[in-house]
Amino acid sequence: MCNKEDIQDLLGALINEALKDLGLDALAPEDLTPDYPTSAGFGDLSSNAALRLGSLKKEPARDIAFRITEQIKKRLETNKLKACIKDVKAQGPGFINFYLSDDYFYGQLSRIISEGEDFAKVDIGKGKRVLIEFVSANPTGSLSVAHARQAVVGDVLGNVLSFLGFKVEREYYLNDEGNQINILGKSVELRQKELKGEKTEFPENYYQGDYIYDIAKILEKEKKRPVETGDYAAQYILDIIKKELDDFSIKFDTWYSQKALRVSGKIDKVFNSLKEKGLLYEQEGALWFKSTAFGDDKDRVVIKSDGSHTYLAPDIAYHEDKYKRGFQWLINLWGPDHHGYIGRLKAAVQALGKDADSLSVIIVQLASIFREGKPVEMSTRRGQYITLREVLDEVGPDAARFFFVMRRTSSHLNFDLETAKKQTPENPVYYVQYAHARISGILRQSSPDLKGAEFSLLKEKEELDLIKKLWQFYPTLYICYKTVDPYMLTVYLQQVAEGFHRFYDRHRVLGQDDKLTQARLSLIEATKIILSCGLKLLGVSAPEKM
Repeated sequence: MCNKEDIQDLLGALINEALKDLGLDALAPEDLTPDYPTSAGFGDLSSNAALRLGSLKKEPARDIAFRITEQIKKRLETNKLKACIKDVKAQGPGFINFYLSDDYFYGQLSRIISEGEDFAKVDIGKGKRVLIEFVSANPTGSLSVAHARQAVVGDVLGNVLSFLGFKVEREYYLNDEGNQINILGKSVELRQKELKGEKTEFPENYYQGDYIYDIAKILEKEKKRPVETGDYAAQYILDIIKKELDDFSIKFDTWYSQKALRVSGKIDKVFNSLKEKGLLYEQEGALWFKSTAFGDDKDRVVIKSDGSHTYLAPDIAYHEDKYKRGFQWLINLWGPDHHGYIGRLKAAVQALGKDADSLSVIIVQLASIFREGKPVEMSTRRGQYITLREVLDEVGPDAARFFFVMRRTSSHLNFDLETAKKQTPENPVYYVQYAHARISGILRQSSPDLKGAEFSLLKEKEELDLIKKLWQFYPTLYICYKTVDPYMLTVYLQQVAEGFHRFYDRHRVLGQDDKLTQARLSLIEATKIILSCGLKLLGVSAPEKM
């Protein structure tokens, strides 16, 4: 019986053979592998080989698709895939769509029962080292909901890639020096003066949150006189950030200091290397990086005329250091205000002698907090932006993690706090967790022996639909990997939960014929396995009782 990971390759080979029979073998074998269609109406797997050939041969793709389909059907008469394929159709503008047999899906159900979560583990990564850098908020204030969304996206993406065989590490780039740290220190010093009764004028660009008062009060109470108030305040805030992330189940392997990078001399070293390549030049008293040589729209300053570095200078050295540490794929999660920065960093990566595709920059759009359908503009407790801590305190980590990854990273996210707290199907995370708990309760009642279950007894539409949805777990993870975006996992888990609830509401599991009961118990056990694994990848609990 075909496995999930080889069915595509076997069908690709079958298409290749059919093309040779027809004298149409103009495509590379890797271009023939069918993919997972976006709609169930287009089969279980779909190939666009005819569309590609139509462009090459200047013939109607639909005609080519019909010819290929007929040839595939002839070959299936003597091919080992015959038992796995129910039908092959030429559809739409020229797609070749494969409809897999019930026996194939029964085989996949059996594999889920026997292999557990390993059913969906396909070693795509083969140990390739990946570094995901995310959050990286300046240590000048509490984490906002925008940072919180980045945190979940980065963490879940890391979980998915690790599951698929990549060797993943997570890194927080700490911007712990520069003007913002100086302003942070001055903000605390001004509040200290206020605490002493001195009259002060507080500039608008200074940090004004209550936490600045908290730091000032500590310094006054303990009579501390740090050498650098900004450094002390930054460390105080960083400790808060680490605690917030820890409570959110976000763990970083490395906290990388920009200050340490500068002191190490790595910036000067990378500049010397770029100079030797002729990629740096002086103009108008500044040092410029010739980024237009790598597709950027203009060259970029790396050292200003006053001798100070631009943001790009340490970033070039930082990314070179990532490669030198052995990482082969770099993933950066940034906020939308950094979109214009992608081109110059991609140019820098190529200047370092690396492929531009070895760096993936994912823009994570902002999140808005709603309460009862109305946007919450300000925090009621602090008079500032809504913080991660406030969301955690109000809805808990499970709902927060699920909700923050419920939309594409490229889409703005609306997070309704009231919905996230409801214990009703209207709350997506509750809906999925309840399915898991409901199955657990049924299995506790029955203590089933699932060995030797006759899956062919599962003939109802709701049963077959649920089996097919379980089979789509790996394809879903594959999409998350290819798009570098884990949001499809939340969509998929809601679909699995919906499929289970629909099946269970329409068909009895217990009290049927013994063999049918055993088959249906096997189906819900497989559903529980997939739900549990998916929730674990999201970092969300899978309760046994609710």
